[in-house]
Amino acid sequence: MSATWFKKFLACEAEALAELQGKWEPCMKSTALVVGNWLHSYFESEEAHAKFVDEHPESISSRGPSKGHLKKDFKIVESMIEALSDDHDFNLLYQGDKEVIVTGEIGGYPWKGKIDCLNLKQGYFVDLKTTADIYKAYWNPETREKEPFVYAYNYPLQMAVYQELIKQQFGVTCKPYIVAVSKQDPPDKQAIDLPEYRLTNAMNQVLESQQHIQDVIKGEADPTQCRHCAYCRSTKKLESVVSADDLLMD
Repeated sequence: MSATWFKKFLACEAEALAELQGKWEPCMKSTALVVGNWLHSYFESEEAHAKFVDEHPESISSRGPSKGHLKKDFKIVESMIEALSDDHDFNLLYQGDKEVIVTGEIGGYPWKGKIDCLNLKQGYFVDLKTTADIYKAYWNPETREKEPFVYAYNYPLQMAVYQELIKQQFGVTCKPYIVAVSKQDPPDKQAIDLPEYRLTNAMNQVLESQQHIQDVIKGEADPTQCRHCAYCRSTKKLESVVSADDLLMD
């Protein structure tokens, strides 16, 4: 299991299972994924970045006045890279082994993760995140409160899992940090610390939800639909009538 897949099942079991079985391909902005990996490869190594750029010729405009130059989205990511690489404090923090694969068991099930930057000597690891706006607020319908992107995308769960896998593999309890950089012009940037209770709550969520998710994957439990994602909309049938008063989503 990975944190990415686990979070997919938490969001919508039906969609995640369909994707896992190859029956559904989520609508994802491929450019956004490439942009994120473009930034990650740069801070991994020169060789990794050069290889990644060579594998993505779509980043270069092939016609018009901009022919031969980077497309807009990739010009933005270059400015994001510059915002971090020119920052003295970031360069001091982002020291350690890059793209480290960690494996282990949580609650009796195998897990795997990849650490952007792991500094075992100083006892911390760093995860790079790109986002539209670091300070944008997201509405959480469960708590009925606004929350930052870090919680909206459940990054504490990812960090808690990584922390546990690092401890199992290397015998060191490392503190997680997120370094976020925005897609604004000019980009914003921020190093982010996660409160310990958030990590504890996230690990509890893994332990409490994992068995059910595994049962869904094995076909021993029916997947629950969120009823609002692209997959649920595509499979929806008019099996009921609802009051107009109930149409407004949280």
